[in-house]
Amino acid sequence: MASPALHVVTGAFGYSGKYIAARLLQAGHRVRTLTNSPNRTNPFDGTVEAVPYHFDDPAALEASLRGVAVLYNTYWVRFNAADFTHEQAVRNTLTLFAAAVRAGVGRIVHVSITNPSEDSPLEYFRGKARLEKALIATGLSHAILRPAVLFGGEDILINNIAWALRHLPVFGVFGKGDYGMQPIYVDDLAALAVEQGGRAENVIIDAIGPETYTYRELVRTLGHIICCPRPIISVPPWLGYLAVTLVGKLVNDVMMTREEMAGLMQGLLCTDSPPAGTTALSAWAQEHRDTLGRHYASEMARRQNRTRAYDRR
Repeated sequence: MASPALHVVTGAFGYSGKYIAARLLQAGHRVRTLTNSPNRTNPFDGTVEAVPYHFDDPAALEASLRGVAVLYNTYWVRFNAADFTHEQAVRNTLTLFAAAVRAGVGRIVHVSITNPSEDSPLEYFRGKARLEKALIATGLSHAILRPAVLFGGEDILINNIAWALRHLPVFGVFGKGDYGMQPIYVDDLAALAVEQGGRAENVIIDAIGPETYTYRELVRTLGHIICCPRPIISVPPWLGYLAVTLVGKLVNDVMMTREEMAGLMQGLLCTDSPPAGTTALSAWAQEHRDTLGRHYASEMARRQNRTRAYDRR
């Protein structure tokens, strides 16, 4: 009997990669993860093999990809910091794609972002566009998934909006707050990724959920669900950014970057595509209303502590 196909997931001890790995194991595949955190608590009881990325050793990186049927790439960084940057993430991902070509990987399922553009003034969206172009140029079979905002379990943005609603007397939105968002449940994204891993055609899919909110509507909806409705006020973007920066200093984190605020206000987290996920944020938040936002979720803490598992809510 042939052994199960080997699938590689980047960051399977992190957030979206963990959900992809879980679905692959459920489907009977062998799973390996490439990770910056090989010593992080393994949520799969050792059934997922952990291998360092080896971005600085292309031969070792290639070796970790030999015999791989599908590579699921979730690797990225949310914002620039002293020890990780978007430019570094682009270079590392290009190294990963090149190694996948040399290793003969059968297919790549790559997680991007809605509305990427090489002409974008925002480095996040520009970098994602560069990587999509590079993946297509490899000639490998591929699926590019473009999620907007993820929610579920260990998410940061939705949880921290709820956290702010629980702790602040008012909630400020940048400008009118009329820019759209289409959050997708992280396990719906994982299901889509695994489904696309089993196909052969080259596709680009906007991975969005079934509900579309304006930012103001999202905040109001979450406030009512967790029984913490707050007055929602419009603030100038500069003042809103100052406020989230100050709160970030209090919690020793980057709560939101200037680029994230700009991308949100420019409507880049919204598309005209049909939904790819089926789980409604409102239903999920209702189910988790007692725990959602009870504790702040820190991006910096996750980066700095490479042994502790992500908190699940």
